[in-house]
Amino acid sequence: MVAKTTSIEKAGYPTSKISSRYQIGADKIQHTLNNFEPIGLNEMDKVTLLNRTDTKFVMTIEQLAQALRSVSDQYRVLVIEHQRIQHYRTLYFDTTKFDFYHRQTSGYHDIFKVRTREYMDTRVSFLEVKKKDQKKRTDKKRLCTQIPVTALDENVDEFLGDYNPYTSKELEPKLWNTFTRITLVSKYNLERLTIDFDLGFFNDERAFYLDGIVIAEVKQDGFSTHSDFIQLMRQMGLRSTGFSKYCFGASLLFEQLKHNVIKPKLLMVNKLNQGAIRYARVF
Repeated sequence: MVAKTTSIEKAGYPTSKISSRYQIGADKIQHTLNNFEPIGLNEMDKVTLLNRTDTKFVMTIEQLAQALRSVSDQYRVLVIEHQRIQHYRTLYFDTTKFDFYHRQTSGYHDIFKVRTREYMDTRVSFLEVKKKDQKKRTDKKRLCTQIPVTALDENVDEFLGDYNPYTSKELEPKLWNTFTRITLVSKYNLERLTIDFDLGFFNDERAFYLDGIVIAEVKQDGFSTHSDFIQLMRQMGLRSTGFSKYCFGASLLFEQLKHNVIKPKLLMVNKLNQGAIRYARVF
């Protein structure tokens, strides 16, 4: 596979600029994470859940800190190289006409994502394809790559073909997304919980940040209310909601896209934390 560098790769390169933002949310919850028992990468194979159901919640970093204090006995925290908080960078692909975006925002039953994801602390990268069907099950497969793939070629068409209706020639890089993640694993259920914050969205010219906003996603083999985290969210009065990082970021970065469907999410985020959506120029 040939990994090429494109102009949008340059928009995603300035890790030194975004690294200072990683501590904005982390400083508020680092102490609480020390109360969780650790789990290592070698134990995570039992809960990869590449075929799963997802339940998402959007909250403030303060609400997250409260939630973490309440579930420290029910979950273990992923620790990599002594770090309980990891950093990610994702490049999303779509067609010229943004077909993936329009399918997801228009209520299609089958929706797709093609992306490169880099685990920035370990410098491990994957090319990933995701499909969510009409039963709202997510099926994901991934291909390990030496460096983040920023342009697709015919060598990956067979890999793309199972879960995605487009070839490499029809897909192009659209935007970068950076975030900080905490990964929790239930002690009692087949369940993994990813908690993302300090989110940023970039293209060639602009960047947007979500200050103080958290996206928590409960991943289960099949939806179950026995999840300790889901039960806690209900006690805190937080309802589950769909939230696509790609669609949210694309709606901010590309003015030509229709925003009517995304507008409620924009309002929700600003209601949680007034002024949370912050604009910045890349260069």
